Amino acid sequence: MANRFVRSSKYRHVFGRPTRKEQCYDNIRISKNAWDTNLIKANPEYLSVNWDSSGGGAFAVIPVNERGRLPERIPLFRGHTAVVLDTDWNPFNDSLIASGSDDGKVFLWRVPDGFTLHLDVPADEVKDVSPVGKLSGHPKKVGHVLFNPAAENVLASAAGDFTVKLWDIESGSAKLNLKVGEVIQSMSWSADGSQLVTTSRDKKLRIWDTRQEKPAHEVAGHAGAKNSRAVWMGEHDRVATTGFSKMSDRQLALWDVRAPQQPVDGFQMLDSISGVCMPFWDDGTQCLYLAGKGDGNIRYYEYEHDKFEYLSEYKSSDPQRGVAFVPKRGVNMHENEVMRGYKTVNDSYIEPISFIVPRRAESFQEDIYPPTVGLKPAVSSNEWFEGASGLPPKISLESLYEGQGIKEVPADAPKPVKKAPEPVKAPEPKQEVVEPSPVATPTIRSPPPSMKDQGATMMAAATKFQDSEPVEEDGDDDSSFEEVQKPVERTSAVKPAVAEESKEEATLAASTARRDPDGPGAKAAESPKASLRDRISGFYADMVQTTVPDLKSPKLAGDESGSATDDASSQSMEREMKNMKAMMAQQSRQLSSLTQTLTELVAEVKALKGS
Repeated sequence: MANRFVRSSKYRHVFGRPTRKEQCYDNIRISKNAWDTNLIKANPEYLSVNWDSSGGGAFAVIPVNERGRLPERIPLFRGHTAVVLDTDWNPFNDSLIASGSDDGKVFLWRVPDGFTLHLDVPADEVKDVSPVGKLSGHPKKVGHVLFNPAAENVLASAAGDFTVKLWDIESGSAKLNLKVGEVIQSMSWSADGSQLVTTSRDKKLRIWDTRQEKPAHEVAGHAGAKNSRAVWMGEHDRVATTGFSKMSDRQLALWDVRAPQQPVDGFQMLDSISGVCMPFWDDGTQCLYLAGKGDGNIRYYEYEHDKFEYLSEYKSSDPQRGVAFVPKRGVNMHENEVMRGYKTVNDSYIEPISFIVPRRAESFQEDIYPPTVGLKPAVSSNEWFEGASGLPPKISLESLYEGQGIKEVPADAPKPVKKAPEPVKAPEPKQEVVEPSPVATPTIRSPPPSMKDQGATMMAAATKFQDSEPVEEDGDDDSSFEEVQKPVERTSAVKPAVAEESKEEATLAASTARRDPDGPGAKAAESPKASLRDRISGFYADMVQTTVPDLKSPKLAGDESGSATDDASSQSMEREMKNMKAMMAQQSRQLSSLTQTLTELVAEVKALKGS
């Protein structure tokens, strides 16, 4: 137990927030094709959904701000002669999308300006959208399409002919061809767009040098028979894969692309669910999200010290077949949303899920929103095919937060997390020349005062209680104790001390003697040598006697023939008076003890002064 500790992380408390049904995208007809794909893709402006349609393949584009129930007839992106298997948005143009189909074709589409699903025309007059470009070259179905994240207008397409073609969509030609030799199950680009990782049905993990058209590494991946997925972890030289073991347990693995013979720290078992696990990487938070097909859970891990640290899990009873995440520039930073995913539910509606860092601050959180990739590519398509590569310029999310539009961050600029004003405050303690610690040290370490100094101090305190004036018989307001305020009542009830009743009686007797001039206590009061203890005890006894009236008096006890309400009130008053009397008696005892101590100190002072 002593060695257990909690790992420090900004994302340890990230939670997934679902969306109410009325804020989801309802009345969706998602494709029921069995091809292993994500079914939906997202960018900050639109969602693309593989649509279940007749008469050829089609997909739908939904503006993200048009939530709720969709019309029965919407404009579809129709042009394929067979079912659409996959789509992908251009990372540098939110209106350009590519699609791959079972007909072996790759089509390019452009979302019209002002596109909306709610049209003021009859349903039979709704017009579909036609493609703006067609890429032909695969003889069999195209199962995956993926844009290059750094080069402009470079598209990769994986088909049933066991090849991956790299297209220059400006010229409409396939300039590179990667021969995998088996059915491609997934693929992912590196951050600079120079390398490509693929998983295939032969259980091999291949890392391709795309311009050389050959794999730089080819190693054994997950041993299970079911599909595996791979995702390149942003600017790291690492690849994360999900797959199955021989015992059909779901696994997670981390690979070093420079030496991928074995995964880093081996294969990590997740669970025994049969659905394929879809990985998504967030380069801003360094987190990996795993969404399972057929279940409603989304796990997320933080990549730190070359391993995945489990953070938490979003759980839902609604299973999902497809999941998509938006780029970082599309999240809601005013709610500290670090990621937003969209999941298909029951093939009938799409539910947004927000992953939020719980913070109360209402300003821009620069530590969780570092600069991210914007809309400007690093190189053009011609430059990329000639061998050039690089990371695309990044933009400041703070400018988007403040509504200033897209603002690029210079490549040599420091990260906003390390602000310049913060280090300036560090030298401030050194500029203080006063040095308070040496000044305070002699005071703390000074020798204690001598006995004479202590005696003088105690004598000065004792003179406040000396009998400077004779005590009057009637004990009126001329007493020097009139400045003493009434003690503050304690919140907790004070239990009456039964064992101290004898002392209380003695105190009340002393007070009675002071009130009676002819009684035996009058002589003691008139004596100039009356002790300080008697005077204080008499004062508090007067206080008790004056404050606490006789509980047995008819006024408090009430008439026995009174009503039940008066009896209850009388009993309550009697209890309160008993508690008050006990409290006053206790304070009287405490003051008597203090008085005795002070008397002893005065005697010692006088002895010291006489010596």
